[in-house]
Amino acid sequence: MARLIIVRHGNTFDKGDTVTRVGGRTDLPLSSSGLAQADALAAQFNATHFVAAFCSPLARTRQTARAIIGMRTNSPALIVLPFLTEVDYGPDENQPEDKVLARIGETALEAWERDATPPDGWLVGGDALRDGWRGLLARAAELGADDTALIVTSNGIARFLPDVVDAQPEQLDRKLKTGAWGSVEITPAGSRITEWNCRP
Repeated sequence: MARLIIVRHGNTFDKGDTVTRVGGRTDLPLSSSGLAQADALAAQFNATHFVAAFCSPLARTRQTARAIIGMRTNSPALIVLPFLTEVDYGPDENQPEDKVLARIGETALEAWERDATPPDGWLVGGDALRDGWRGLLARAAELGADDTALIVTSNGIARFLPDVVDAQPEQLDRKLKTGAWGSVEITPAGSRITEWNCRP
């Protein structure tokens, strides 16, 4: 049984900061609390041997992935996959959350959280994201039975993974919290999310 560990990067804001909707056009590094989350993830997976590691080009995912795989001699090279880059929030990119909510409304935000339906103006490309995840699952199916691969991405991208797996827990919340992870098992019978929104 091969396994994928899906991780959302750590925080990009700390307490007291003005939180904005950070998309693919806003390349923020991890904040102090985000670095602490990355360290906690590294401790969580310290004993895990990853045969492959993927992330987006964004600094926040690269920092998180590098913390997890560390500098061990058997660590895999970190491979950047552009499809893992966060979505483009259009006119709401890097805007404070209260302004985003005022523009799109509560109903639109709930639809995004519930079933990944993007509000007007957001540049998401759900079909392409689903195809990207299908491609990763196909690659995972070629891994050895006991192999584990790491994937570090953003919330807007991770929320499309449940659409393409063969099985998942009932009433799974699509939103992957910062510094949280999930697990996908790959067997000849198909793919299955076994854990989601776990934090160290």
